[in-house]
Parts: sequence; C-alpha cells; structure tokens
Amino acid sequence: MKLRLDKFLADMGLGTRSEVKKAIRKGLAQVNAQTIREPEYKVDTEADQVLFGGQPAAYREFEYYMLNKPAGVISATEDTKERCVVDLIESRMRKDLFPVGRLDKDTEGLLLITNDGDLAHRLLSPKKHVDKVYFARIRGRVTEEDVECFRQGVDIGEKKRTLPSELRILEAGEISEIELTIREGKFHQVKRMFQAAGKEVLYLKRLRMGPLVLDESLKPGEYRTLNTQEMDILC
Repeated sequence: MKLRLDKFLADMGLGTRSEVKKAIRKGLAQVNAQTIREPEYKVDTEADQVLFGGQPAAYREFEYYMLNKPAGVISATEDTKERCVVDLIESRMRKDLFPVGRLDKDTEGLLLITNDGDLAHRLLSPKKHVDKVYFARIRGRVTEEDVECFRQGVDIGEKKRTLPSELRILEAGEISEIELTIREGKFHQVKRMFQAAGKEVLYLKRLRMGPLVLDESLKPGEYRTLNTQEMDILC
C-alpha cells in the first residue's frame, strides 16, 4: 500500500500530522536510507524501510488486541476524567484504536480493541445477532421460571422485549451464579433483565463475543494480540 510519508508517521502515533510534517522538513525522516524532506512523499508500506528520528518506524494497517477489561475503566477511546480501555494497551502502535462495543464501567471480561471498522461492524450489527456470553453473580435465587422468561424475551421497559436469550443456572441460592447468552447489546441489558425478574446483578463478566473467547490466562487489565487461529475465525 502506498501512503504519504506524513500520514504513515502520524498513523503510527509518532505525532500529529502537522508535527510530523515539520519534523520531515527538518530532515528527521529517512526512507531506504535516504533523507526525505517532502511530507507528500509516497511510501510503500510493504517494501520501504522508514526511520524517524533515527528509529525504525514499521507500518501496521490494523491491530487486534484481546483485553480482559477490569472494573473501574470505561469503554472509550479518551476521557478527561476517567481511565479508558485504550489506555491499557501500552504496546499499541496505532493511534486510532477503539473498543468493539462497550462494557459497563463495573463489568469485567472480554473486550476486543482494534482499528478495523469492518470487523467491528460485523460483530456489532444488530442484524447479525452475534452471541455474547456472560457469567454473573445474582442476588436472589434464579429459577427455571426465569430461564423460561429469558427464553421468551424480557420486558425491560422498551417498545420491544429483548430477543430470546439462553439462561443457564450454575448455582442457585441467595447468591446465584449463572451464564447468560444474549444476541443484542441494549444499554445495561443484562442488569435490566435481572432487575425485571426482581433480582440484582452483583458481578458481571463477558466470556465470549461471537467466536472470540476470553483467554482465561489474562488477568483483569491484561491483554494480548489475537493469535492466528483467532484472526482466521474472525476474518
């Protein structure tokens, strides 16, 4: 792929477009060992070797990270007051990463961080009905009646009931443990579904989104790049 040198460098987070333009004109960029002072110079991202400030600058069109989102971090790219999930990806090269979908601030678990808009659309499009699987601890005894209610769709105060979902009881008691599969992503959906059943979500963790399954070796706040097998099933 051919790119302007200033866009190449800016995409890799090495400065704003205006900053890298100034740096290029000062002679801080080299392509194939030749100093380039024209920001509009076209770089072959596959073949050319680029140095910026004497350091190699490799180009990566897309990045894909699996994050085990911790509680207390918001699903956003930037915020003036809160820490965002993108801030946790310290090894990122791209400056345009974003979370695919969102998890509530107090919710943990699987979150895909990327800059691939097409993939995000495939996973988030309401028409696709992509499965999202959650583990939760619930205040109150979850019953087979709840299972059937969730299977039929739950009235959470909107025009339409939720789509049918699959509720599996792992442990029933004063504090119940469940696994829930939903196929949409309404605001606070899981919490609202259990609230409609007269219960309260105490802890919520996403385990799977579509074919992508959380790597349980990742502690909350840890991340890794997607492996080849994961990329194959997603793309």
